[in-house]
Amino acid sequence: MPLPPPSENDLREAGNVLGLELEGSDLAVYTHAAQGLFGALNAIEALPEAVPTPRWPRDGWRRPREDENPLGAWVAKAEVRGAEQGSLAGRTVVLKDNVALAGVPMGGGTDFLADYIPPCDATVVTRILDAGGTILGKAQCEYLSSSAGSHTGAGGYVHNPHRRGHSAGGSSSGSAALVAAGEADLAIGGDQGGSIRIPSSLCGTVGMKPTFGLVPYTGILPIEATIDHTGPITANVSDNAHFLEVLAGPDGIDPRQLGCSTARYSDALGQGVAGMRIALLEEGFLSGGPACPVVRAAADRLRSLGAKVEEVSIPEHATHSVTLLVFLTIGATDTLLADGAPSQLAGLGLPGLTEAFSRWREHPERIPAMATSWALTAIAAERFGPRGLYAKAHNLRRQLRAAYDAVFDEYDAVLMPTTDGPAPALPPPNSPPEVVIARSGEGVGNTGCFDLTGHPAISVPCGQVDGLPVGAMLAGRHWNEATLYQISHALETSLAG
Repeated sequence: MPLPPPSENDLREAGNVLGLELEGSDLAVYTHAAQGLFGALNAIEALPEAVPTPRWPRDGWRRPREDENPLGAWVAKAEVRGAEQGSLAGRTVVLKDNVALAGVPMGGGTDFLADYIPPCDATVVTRILDAGGTILGKAQCEYLSSSAGSHTGAGGYVHNPHRRGHSAGGSSSGSAALVAAGEADLAIGGDQGGSIRIPSSLCGTVGMKPTFGLVPYTGILPIEATIDHTGPITANVSDNAHFLEVLAGPDGIDPRQLGCSTARYSDALGQGVAGMRIALLEEGFLSGGPACPVVRAAADRLRSLGAKVEEVSIPEHATHSVTLLVFLTIGATDTLLADGAPSQLAGLGLPGLTEAFSRWREHPERIPAMATSWALTAIAAERFGPRGLYAKAHNLRRQLRAAYDAVFDEYDAVLMPTTDGPAPALPPPNSPPEVVIARSGEGVGNTGCFDLTGHPAISVPCGQVDGLPVGAMLAGRHWNEATLYQISHALETSLAG
């Protein structure tokens, strides 16, 4: 539908936004220029969409029955089969519900997007199907991926498969729960503050947040283009390494992938850790939570396998972690106010998304407290806060990255708890906003820094507390996921023995 050209009154109001008082000849000049520019915008509007055509057929989808969804982890069931042969042949995959699967709704954990059906596939979907995988549908995620718990998605609570009534972690809550429950072999998660690794820690799965840009984010709902990551959640380290081989590499669309470097990650499996140097990060244990002694015991196992494990200090890990909030609040709010198409949108634009996304404005009171608090904070900071905060946050993240890199010059990886304890009980239904907000932020103390710096980080199960799993997190050099798989596989094998 053509955009109506702006009137003089429209331009007068636009000038007010810029602090200009447009009148007389100036107003006439700018109105005429804007009307010409709108002609160009209408020419763009008239062109057909230019998005990839899905390569693999599909036969529809359905909402799961109650008896099919005991954990609350499914949001849509489908069966999309890929190639008959390939490295994922015979394997089943579930997608976080912020990933575009053509012909199947993509709700992003919300109610206002529940009926939005993308016409194209995300790059990771195409790669899964090309490799022979079968996609079983969409997993519940947290509302706009804005919670580290599993209690804010529009579909209701996602329960931990090891203990009903306990959190599955977030925001990739359903993805980890379904893999841990054996309902899917593999899953795609997203991670802007720990959303792959936190649910993996609480559910007992292996979750890799790859190096920033290693896996294309094309066709996935963004939060903020400089912290958006996507990656694999699996039942074991071997599956994770093989799955990442399918997912990794440039797609020619996502500009986040500058300098992308891939490897045969599965070659690292079974290589052992003898002679490797692993840093036990002092600041990663500051919480003193129940996971800490379990992870220290895992470090002792690595020592027994021949690794040199030494304690190191990176003060910036504790002092700079709050910088992530700048990107989460400002980035998420830009995405919300721009109806899913922020100005920093990178790569593929999903047709029809902005129209569907704009429906949040009809019922803003339905947005969960955590996402609302992000938006209110970002708007208030922009209007009343110190200028240059976003730019300063970028400078601080580079300082944090340099602090890690200095350690990686001497060590192959750093080790710490993923979360400070096992899955907590879910908050009571209809909890007040202060409870929802507090519970949404649990678990990000160690994970969020590596979204800021882009270093790869993996959570691998390393034991239990009170019968519930806890994860150890290893982080390493950019593009060096193979080393993390080498250490994780050695630890996993040792624990299994």
